[in-house]
Amino acid sequence: MSHPPATSKPERPREALPSRRAALLFGLKAACFQAQRGWRDLTGDGPKRHPKGEKLAQAPIVGTQSSDIWFETNVASEKRLQFGKVQNLRVSAALMRDTEVPANVVWSFWRQLGRTTARRGFAVGRELREGCLIPTLGGGLCQLSGAIYNAAMEAGLEIVERHAHSHPGVGNLAAVGRDATVFWNYVDLRLRAPFPWRMEVELSSTRLTVRIRSTKTIAARPAATRGGRATLTTAPQPGSCASCGVAACFRHLKPDTDENPGRSAWLVDEWWPEWASHLGQLESPADLLLRPLDGQRWRKPNYAWDATTFRQAQSATLLTLRRAWSTRRLREQGAERQRALLAWDERLARHYAQQLHPEHTHLVAAQNLLPFLWRDGVLGGRTFDVLMVRLPMHALQAQLDEAAHLHPESTTCADFRAPAWMADAEAQALTAAEHWITPHQAIAGLAGQRAISLPWKMPEASGVAGKDGKRVVFPASTLGRKGAYELREAARALGIELVCLGPIIEKADFWQGIRLGAASATWYADAAAVVLPAFVEHRPRRLLAALAAGVPVIATPQCGLGKLSGVTEVPAGDAAALTTALRAVLEKRKLLPV
Repeated sequence: MSHPPATSKPERPREALPSRRAALLFGLKAACFQAQRGWRDLTGDGPKRHPKGEKLAQAPIVGTQSSDIWFETNVASEKRLQFGKVQNLRVSAALMRDTEVPANVVWSFWRQLGRTTARRGFAVGRELREGCLIPTLGGGLCQLSGAIYNAAMEAGLEIVERHAHSHPGVGNLAAVGRDATVFWNYVDLRLRAPFPWRMEVELSSTRLTVRIRSTKTIAARPAATRGGRATLTTAPQPGSCASCGVAACFRHLKPDTDENPGRSAWLVDEWWPEWASHLGQLESPADLLLRPLDGQRWRKPNYAWDATTFRQAQSATLLTLRRAWSTRRLREQGAERQRALLAWDERLARHYAQQLHPEHTHLVAAQNLLPFLWRDGVLGGRTFDVLMVRLPMHALQAQLDEAAHLHPESTTCADFRAPAWMADAEAQALTAAEHWITPHQAIAGLAGQRAISLPWKMPEASGVAGKDGKRVVFPASTLGRKGAYELREAARALGIELVCLGPIIEKADFWQGIRLGAASATWYADAAAVVLPAFVEHRPRRLLAALAAGVPVIATPQCGLGKLSGVTEVPAGDAAALTTALRAVLEKRKLLPV
């Protein structure tokens, strides 16, 4: 439930305070009611758990309810209970959303959700009991049940069972008699409709929204229902164990000394030097680092995250070693490898999610983990930024489609596409993100004002590149998406010698008729130009190395270099423009007749 901030109140007379004996008696009574309801549902025609579905995903919205999930308070103990409530909403939203219910079948809140246990991810929130808001595992779910109830009323669903709170001052819905409280398992919310319907639950960083969809509608039901109050009440708020100040009560919470209990966490994978520089410039980077493994200890530069800037660091070492062993046996390119990498991304995302706590209210997540974190509801109720490692999937696949259209003979441009749900989940998450963090200018351009555009980290200049270089270097594998077809056409037109720094993934005779030179360890030592006319390039490290050595670079905007000095940009897929640009560089170096 979303409540106004609790204020300090004078202590009640001692005889009015809740007692341990009364709490024990309540527990015994509740256990009896729970056993009775459980037996009745088990032996009778009790409600069933309904699966997620997509049949009604495009049906009209016939009922909706939205409410804030946070309220202002300066009491640290209250903040922690808020974090717990939002965690409970986070877990519940992931379990409830996209549920589709057949016609004339009862839907039950508790049957759909299941019991709120710590093992399932539920945390301590607030629950109304004996006139007080007490800390309890799974507390705060009445905000969700109330939202579902109101959306159902608007949609015209039959309210089979609904219970109002015992105190009208626990929230805005209770004040007008439109609340619905729940308590495992006998205080339930149950719905039914003469038509199929779908429930969607969405948890943004600030709001809880419930939508009901159906292709059929009936008139909205009146507000006055069994157990409800139809008139506005101005009853005072119940006292909260976190802030009421009644120290004599056995439920009293000791004051929390942490003035700002909110925390942040970085969920990372591959290390980039640009992100390391960004991290070093933050005043308070984060409290928790979740990384694949300790790159410094294992001497793995690609995981060289500096844990000293975090309060705590945890590694997924075993999982990462298994990932490395599994993927090393796959070929460097191809659909099989891409599917395997996505499966390991999912495992890593779930592992990280298990290490998060309700107090982690802001996340910085690696982009490859994003679809899985979003689908599993981990990002709900949190703000988050994204470490962008590539184009968004929809944009990436559009680029690959363009390359495949231009070069239908290619064996690699159309060999793999991510599942539609994954691309959609990533798109939704990127829309909800506060910032995209990237040095890649093409990616930053897609984010607009939300981009945190970092400067590329230039490598140390080796000083070995000479001004008399005569060869053209292609710093990639021979792939259609890297612009190999366009470069082949330009090389034939100009009669130049090429040095390719990767294997030939397209046809074995791809470069037939073109002089190919051997690459050396210092491949840019005698390069006249480094050319990458790519449709897709996310890590232009070799282009940066060439620029640092003073070698001219010809690249597409998709390489993300932006306005760096020494770069000539040409459109992807335009062999004529590439030929013109390459001719100009070679003529300037007097390698072609003017």
